[in-house]
Amino acid sequence: MIAEVKYPIVLILVFLWIGFVCAISFLEAWLKFRAPGITVSLGLGIGRLVFNALNKIEWVFAIAVFAAIFFSNDPVVSIENSLYFLPLILLCIQTFWLLPALDAIAELHIQGKSLPRSTLHYYYIGMELTKVVCLFIFGIKLFN
Repeated sequence: MIAEVKYPIVLILVFLWIGFVCAISFLEAWLKFRAPGITVSLGLGIGRLVFNALNKIEWVFAIAVFAAIFFSNDPVVSIENSLYFLPLILLCIQTFWLLPALDAIAELHIQGKSLPRSTLHYYYIGMELTKVVCLFIFGIKLFN
């Protein structure tokens, strides 16, 4: 029996989105600090660039998924699509609060300021894990 996919474009976009998040957040983020000659300040500078780029790419995926569902003439807001909306909400939180806060902390660290340890990275990791799990389940549910 061959499975049918409700929104093939959405399926592709969702799994590309997952791939980007996993590659950057769960691999590049900590791996760059293991490279020879990379200082914490340099790694933070690289991280700021990479995570700001990832955030923009995630918005492209989020908007493209929304558009693909919208133009399918099915209701965008539905129980079936609820697992898309949690990652969208988390992306908003990351964009408008968490990334700017982490960026400010990184900038102060790069300037050599002494800072207390922040728990914001744990929030970010938790949000990334939640996004990946929700998107994965959403992607699997696209198979009829």
